[in-house]
Amino acid sequence: MEFFTYLQLTELLQRSAALLDSNDLSTWPDLFIPDGRYKLQSRENFDASLPLCIMDYESQGMLRDRIYGVQNTIYHDPYSQRHVCSAPLIGSFTDSEIQCESSYIVTRTQRDGMPQIISTGRYMDVIVRDGDALRFKSRTAVYDNDLLPNSVIKPI
Repeated sequence: MEFFTYLQLTELLQRSAALLDSNDLSTWPDLFIPDGRYKLQSRENFDASLPLCIMDYESQGMLRDRIYGVQNTIYHDPYSQRHVCSAPLIGSFTDSEIQCESSYIVTRTQRDGMPQIISTGRYMDVIVRDGDALRFKSRTAVYDNDLLPNSVIKPI
């Protein structure tokens, strides 16, 4: 993998985290191809190839719908979310597709409280070239903890 492609890859992964941490999530779905998929799934189900997920969005349109809901219709106490992500480990690389894995930890902080770790795990990504840019074909956030707060509103 040439350096420029690796730089684009890390930029995509860090931009995703930054957009999810922002209060304006509206451009996050643009990081996916039109039929891109996002899943939030437990490690147990992922490892056993079981289909049950906390979130499973099969297109950019579904992602936009979720973001609209987060910003306009779902009532929740305001909080800040922060991602800390590792560098990607490349699993495979071809001219048309990159498969990689990276670790994450996500904290949530309310203005009047201490930060809480809400999830740790890994992203399993399939990334494709779309013109000059890289975009997600699929992103699966595999969380390690068996329990997630029932108030997970935003994608992890």
